[in-house]
Amino acid sequence: MDIYFLFVLLLFGLAIADLVVGVSNDAVNFLNSAIGSRVATRRIIMVVASLGIVIGALFAGGMMEVARKGIFNPQFFVFAEVMVIFLAVMFTDVVLLDLFNTFGLPTSTTVSIVFELLGAAVAVAAIKVLNNGEGLGAVAGYINSSSALAIITGIFISVGVAFTVGIVVMYLVRLIFTFNYQRRLHTVGIVWGGISLAVITYFLLFKGLKGASFISGSFINWIQAHIPLLFLGSFAIWATILALVNRFTNFNILRIVVLAGTFALAMAFASNDLVNFIGVSVAGFESYNDWAASGASPDGFLMTSLSKAYPAKTYLLLPAGVIMLLTLWLSKKARSVTETEVNLGRQSEGLERFSSNYFARGVVRFAWDVSARLGKVIPQGVKQRIESNFRPQPYRPKPGEEADPPAFDLVRASVNLTVASSLIAFATSLKLPLSTTYVTFMVAMGSSLADRAWGRDSAVFRVAGVLNVLLGWFMTAFIAFTVSAVFALIMSKFGMIGIGLLVAFSVGFIFNTIRVHRRREADKDKLLQATRRSELIPAREVIFSTANNLADSLEAVSDGFRSAIEGLIKEDINMLRQATIAMDRLGKSNEEFKYTFYSSIRRIKEELSEGSRTYLLAYDMEQDLVQSATFIVDTARQHVADILAPLDEAQSKDMRAISEFLHLYLMDCAQVMRDRSFNRFEELKGRKKELLQQIEHLLSLQAQGIKAEVFSARNSILVFNILLETKDLVTVAARFVKLYQRLERDASAEYLLTITSED
Repeated sequence: MDIYFLFVLLLFGLAIADLVVGVSNDAVNFLNSAIGSRVATRRIIMVVASLGIVIGALFAGGMMEVARKGIFNPQFFVFAEVMVIFLAVMFTDVVLLDLFNTFGLPTSTTVSIVFELLGAAVAVAAIKVLNNGEGLGAVAGYINSSSALAIITGIFISVGVAFTVGIVVMYLVRLIFTFNYQRRLHTVGIVWGGISLAVITYFLLFKGLKGASFISGSFINWIQAHIPLLFLGSFAIWATILALVNRFTNFNILRIVVLAGTFALAMAFASNDLVNFIGVSVAGFESYNDWAASGASPDGFLMTSLSKAYPAKTYLLLPAGVIMLLTLWLSKKARSVTETEVNLGRQSEGLERFSSNYFARGVVRFAWDVSARLGKVIPQGVKQRIESNFRPQPYRPKPGEEADPPAFDLVRASVNLTVASSLIAFATSLKLPLSTTYVTFMVAMGSSLADRAWGRDSAVFRVAGVLNVLLGWFMTAFIAFTVSAVFALIMSKFGMIGIGLLVAFSVGFIFNTIRVHRRREADKDKLLQATRRSELIPAREVIFSTANNLADSLEAVSDGFRSAIEGLIKEDINMLRQATIAMDRLGKSNEEFKYTFYSSIRRIKEELSEGSRTYLLAYDMEQDLVQSATFIVDTARQHVADILAPLDEAQSKDMRAISEFLHLYLMDCAQVMRDRSFNRFEELKGRKKELLQQIEHLLSLQAQGIKAEVFSARNSILVFNILLETKDLVTVAARFVKLYQRLERDASAEYLLTITSED
């Protein structure tokens, strides 16, 4: 067994991993509209998508052109060099797609594979020309520049086109349907459904079946020659079917459109994008067969044969289809990527995943200014009529339905699928390259904007989210090119040792991202469970349900404070960095309190006279606790990071003493909250007084040191900031216990009139 056969086995192993991470990311293309509109149960949606994947995998045609000759000129590379290129591409693709999946960001498998091939080919070509004594300018001859440029340009132009068309079509369709669309299903609903299904059928013919090896070229040519006739015939058939369904059943005909679109996109994904994951490995396999048959040395066999078309082998397609199917059902990361797009387009308010930024605020401000100026031009009567059509209906769940509304309705879901299908099919018919991920995502974002899902309370966060995804797309291209080039250089320089290092790195990277993803999902699930309840429950139950969360916060603050003080004394930036990470986690968990606040107030059954205000007070104190703790950690970290003078020996000793005393105090407060053993309040009150006296003593010593010119200005600012914020931590912890003690004791909650003024 020669070493290159092992390389082929490694390529197929990487292909399996690439199928898993690739499907996890691309599942968003065909699942988002069905899941977001809740067209059916998740199981039914997955079954429909699974059928599309299985059929699409069987229809997958010849190997992807870009993997063989679309980016580099194979006739200038020998077999050994081509294998390095292919291995570098597969290592990079697995790592890159898994990284995006971990953080729930959709990206383009097409863009990643294109730039990975480009990066690896450039690196290997650079080594080749330098070894030949040529200048780096000769690298251009090894690259298929015109093809690569056409692919890249087409992909990124499709972003703007998809967003614009999504806005226009969604606006017109919503104007016709309104949000109370059920009453128009028997008229315009049938027409729209017929058009949508005709477009989806057209999409299947051009995108889904185009690569099937058993579909003759003459049949494809016949379809292209009779597009108008086929489209009109398809429309007539589908409109008739929808009219009959609407007339004789209670089934919502838009569900047929959405499920059909889900099937079509899943099928097209499997039949066309499958090669993004296995095309490079298959190219390596075919290259190995050609080289082995030649009897030439690996460094002397030019890969001219890669210019030929290799038909897809069924024994390769079927296992790939099975892996894709299993990944779709089992991958938790696939669900994360889908939820990102669904949440960015949802109609309702709630927890926003992305924070606002300067650029997003500028975009939103500009858009609102333009909208306000246009509003002055449009006649008032016309404006009122438009506004009435865009007024969402209140969500009233039927028995057995979820209490929270779907992210968007079936009208928007049908628009997403119809527009995405038509754009992809149109570009395919013109042989224009594009990314299905970019098209489906930007259509969904355009339709959500036109549907006024991005209101004043959410627009800046949604825009920030879209900008983050767009930035991730450009980063995909840059990272794919760079990492693939580096991997190719490592393998070229270190041979088998380099390949071993890349295998170890890839395995370690994936295991680490699994751990990170599990932690992120656990935090998110905890938050969602807290925000989804909608039934009325007693005020006392709502308020005491927060006690454990507040206890967790007190313990987190205690640990963070100790780490910050110890890191400050030892000037250990790593310890302070860990304290900062802990405070960041505390801030994220505080999001739970922030976004359950609104829903919890709605759920409170006011058997307490001011139950809602009690919850508000707990929320206010939680914010104070987090802000003070974060400020202390940030102050200590900045002091050490700036390499400022450390605390002297006496200050260090005093700070450690305060840290230990505060730690025990906060942990006891947390235990009281958790056990509801409020009879210990008087004991904690005494310890609070003692701790505050110690802090006041240290403040006095610092002031005396300033007068005696013992302490510098920087030192004094540091100590004062920490001690003053520590006083707030001590006070807030006591207020937590007192609030819940009095709530336990006095059901009337009249103590609220005085507690806000007490320490």
